[in-house]
Amino acid sequence: MNIAKRLFSTEYMVKPENRVGEIPNSREAYKNSLRIAIPAVIEMVSISLMDMIDTMMVSRVSPQAMTAVGITGQPRMLVLSIFFALNIALTAIIARRKGAGEMDEARSCLRHGLLINLLLGLKITFFAFLFAPQLMGLAGAQYDTIYEATSYFRITNLVLVPQIMTMTICASQRAIGNTKVALKVNATAKVVSVVLNFLLIEGRFFFSRLEVDGVAYARSIAALVAFGLALWSILRKDAELRIRMKDRWWFDRPMAKNIGRLTSNGMLEQVSVRFGFFFYARVIANLGTDAFSAHIIAMQLMVLSFTFADGIGAATTALVGQNLGKKRPDLSSMYGKIGMRLAIIVAAGLSTLCIIFRYPFASIFAEGYPDIASTAAGLILILACILPLQTTQLVMGGSLRGAGDTKYVAFTMLIAVGIMRPFMGWLMVVPLGWGLTGAWIAMVFDQGARLVMLCTRFVRGKWMTVKV
Repeated sequence: MNIAKRLFSTEYMVKPENRVGEIPNSREAYKNSLRIAIPAVIEMVSISLMDMIDTMMVSRVSPQAMTAVGITGQPRMLVLSIFFALNIALTAIIARRKGAGEMDEARSCLRHGLLINLLLGLKITFFAFLFAPQLMGLAGAQYDTIYEATSYFRITNLVLVPQIMTMTICASQRAIGNTKVALKVNATAKVVSVVLNFLLIEGRFFFSRLEVDGVAYARSIAALVAFGLALWSILRKDAELRIRMKDRWWFDRPMAKNIGRLTSNGMLEQVSVRFGFFFYARVIANLGTDAFSAHIIAMQLMVLSFTFADGIGAATTALVGQNLGKKRPDLSSMYGKIGMRLAIIVAAGLSTLCIIFRYPFASIFAEGYPDIASTAAGLILILACILPLQTTQLVMGGSLRGAGDTKYVAFTMLIAVGIMRPFMGWLMVVPLGWGLTGAWIAMVFDQGARLVMLCTRFVRGKWMTVKV
């Protein structure tokens, strides 16, 4: 009982000499975290489950169709990387301004983000559409998947601007702790996507059979639905982050400079992540369509587990940033530690489920392909070992991002994801000849390195002095 109390009680999370004011009791502190975390977790898990259903539907067409959709993942993330970086900056700034009670500044930050989305999004849409075949080839698409992958990539990129604006609005809402908005927006959109996939992939009722293109059209229409809901959330008269046409819609130098500084750090992080993921996926794609299909199946569970940690991390990011805005670094540290403890509990449960249900889960996606299902089940066993590392480092990274310490997070991602993951993946697959299993073992090194670097930074406390 005493050990549990020392681990989970807020009384032991902040040393008396580091306290700036009163520390909330454990019940109140965990309640505050869960109030923000639960809607974020529900949102992200529901999205992941819907994506899983999408993959399940397209997998029934053929392994080649599933691979064509899956192989677009990293090029698509590469296109979105600059906007992920922008949203990291906006989240840190808006959370800090919310804590300081400077909501006019928070709204100005959101308007700047939307303007940047519009200007950059149109240009990137054009180049992504034009160079789609080259990107698919670079990602490792083979002769039996490159045509479908290119078509899917082009269709989904036609709605890039509405999609990135939705991402920015939802990230801003999470920064002020309003995770219910993002839940409603994204959950509704994913339901629309699943329904349209049901109709379009195999051509049910009076719809034509579109297979992979059906998935693309479904996701594009769902993206437009999400944009409409997200836009309404900031146009309502009672919205805390309300925007209006009569607001100041041109760039303010100090705000733009602040956003640019944090975005540049976030961009280094995103480029490192996308580079690492891109070439890591390329190594796996070169193992063949069956191997890549097994990889995609196991990744469905990894993404699902990621969403649990990401939801907790979103709450931690908001609470860390808001309390630094209130000049309460002691509370920021406390909420970071609470997030880490919640993540460890979730990871233990998810790892247990992975071990128990790995074969039934893999069989759902690879019905009629027992070899692919068996390979995927083996990868899920490795995933059970990765999850405690992944969930904890995600929350630690969220804490540092909430504090605006994006430069160190970017450095961590450069070392662990940009360099270590692709190198270790190549080493274990090619020279050592361990195949797909070796590629997944490489992820253990990546996740472990991230955890050590981020936890070390958090414990040392330098992030508390970062200015945003």
